[in-house]
Amino acid sequence: MSFVFRAPNVIAGRWRRHRTTTIVGALLAIGAAPAPVPPPPADVATLEALRAADLRLGAIGYRLATANAPLCSEQSPVTGMIVHAIDQYAVDEQPTARTVFGFATGVAVEAVVPGSAAARAGVRADDSIVSVNGRPVPVAKGGGHLVTRDALVALLDSQPADRPLPLVLRRAGRDSAVTIPASPGCRTLFELKVGDGLDAVADGRLVQISSRFLDRFADPQLAVVVAHELSHNILRHHDRLEAAKVSRGLLRELGRNGRIFRSTEDDADRLGVHLLRNAGWEPALAVAFWKGPGARIDGGIFHSRTHSSAGRRAELIAAEIAALPPNAPVPYLPPVLATRDRPLE
Repeated sequence: MSFVFRAPNVIAGRWRRHRTTTIVGALLAIGAAPAPVPPPPADVATLEALRAADLRLGAIGYRLATANAPLCSEQSPVTGMIVHAIDQYAVDEQPTARTVFGFATGVAVEAVVPGSAAARAGVRADDSIVSVNGRPVPVAKGGGHLVTRDALVALLDSQPADRPLPLVLRRAGRDSAVTIPASPGCRTLFELKVGDGLDAVADGRLVQISSRFLDRFADPQLAVVVAHELSHNILRHHDRLEAAKVSRGLLRELGRNGRIFRSTEDDADRLGVHLLRNAGWEPALAVAFWKGPGARIDGGIFHSRTHSSAGRRAELIAAEIAALPPNAPVPYLPPVLATRDRPLE
């Protein structure tokens, strides 16, 4: 699900014009923006590179979402499919996308996380999706043959998380029925945003990670960042910040706004430790990240006054690890989880 605007059971990616779309809020534009320069048409190598990046992020998202299902109040099927729709690509990119990814229907499987429920069921990259649990893939509003990713995500989200998921797939012109074993996980979309910045955001439903993270960090370090953002969603920080009327604008770093924002970031660091451990990563990776490469990230969200310093984050995470009960079970539900229904003050 995941990439990466995918759903809980999907992990999917989108092409450049979609990947650079702001997901969690509108931008305030001052003055006239220059006319956009259209990107060159997609080529096969570029699309295959995007597939590899989506799979990389999707595998991390799948591992975290499934291993931590007991910590999530909202669950959905997390199949390990990375799914995309043909209408996520510009019209001049669609012929190449069809050549690379198949798209015998409006929605295709971009990639499959190795070892996932979908992989065990025999789902393969470039399979096209005909139906989900007897329901045909939804058609985009306005008619036509294009299918929107978000409509498919909604259909997948509506399926029971704790039951097998029947699909009809089209491969080499032939339809076949497969049933993906039940694979409940945290209901979160993981999305890759192509761009030069180091951006990582969560909005309650989405975890969006910029592609530069994948260029700069190995998977274990990337998992630290993804686990932190997933923690925001599990702890319902987006909704709780809204309820507390915390400013997300120019005043967000000041006074009460900054204090509350920092508290949510600290809690996400605390929970992230346990998400990593539950998913089989060594939680001390997070300490090493903030003492090393995380401390060297220039500017951006990590050096805002809405976040504790890198050194402080390493100390807080180390203290959380030290507080783990002896022989703590896996998965472990830490005390910070109890804060998710409390008002932010």
